[in-house]
Amino acid sequence: QVQLVESGGGLVQAGGSLRLSCAASVGTFSYYTMGWFRQAPGKEREVVARISLNGGSTIYADSVKGRFTISRDNAKNTLYLQMNSLKPEDTASYYCAAAQTVRGLLTGRERDFDFWGQGTQVTVSS
Repeated sequence: QVQLVESGGGLVQAGGSLRLSCAASVGTFSYYTMGWFRQAPGKEREVVARISLNGGSTIYADSVKGRFTISRDNAKNTLYLQMNSLKPEDTASYYCAAAQTVRGLLTGRERDFDFWGQGTQVTVSS
């Protein structure tokens, strides 16, 4: 069983930055593909970014490419999302997720991720 706890959300002005963290309680963090998802009010949850086991491969949604950076520290069992140049449309609850297979990295689909955190709220004011 994997437990994921996100932190780092908050209120920020447009153009600002935030860094989200996701602490994983798991035997071997490096066994899991990891991803960040977000869900805005009234919208479906969407994938933001995902990262391979060793961090060597990253994939981003077009809407955040060039502004967000996903990374991981396997020694600390922690996943990160550095968010720069934030826009009001980035306002959402952000979730980290862990996948037991590489399918999560390849597809970015929710159903290919096996464990989820409770989410952290990010609000970007204009």
